[in-house]
Amino acid sequence: MNRFGSIFSQLLQLFPRAEFEAAVKETRAERHARGFTCWGQFVAMLFCQFGRAHSLREICGGLATCEGKLVHLG
Repeated sequence: MNRFGSIFSQLLQLFPRAEFEAAVKETRAERHARGFTCWGQFVAMLFCQFGRAHSLREICGGLATCEGKLVHLG
């Protein structure tokens, strides 16, 4: 059985999560984080870049429409 991911999930596979998490740990980037993790913020920012969002409302609306489909992204 063939499984295909969305184009967005295929794009995220280009960024190894283990290396990302190692860099976050090394730089202690999450020491003052509230709400979003570094990975979650990266995914949201990448989503808005590719979606050409111009405002926070557009980003929230776009992520809300894809909420069920983004569960596998972490």
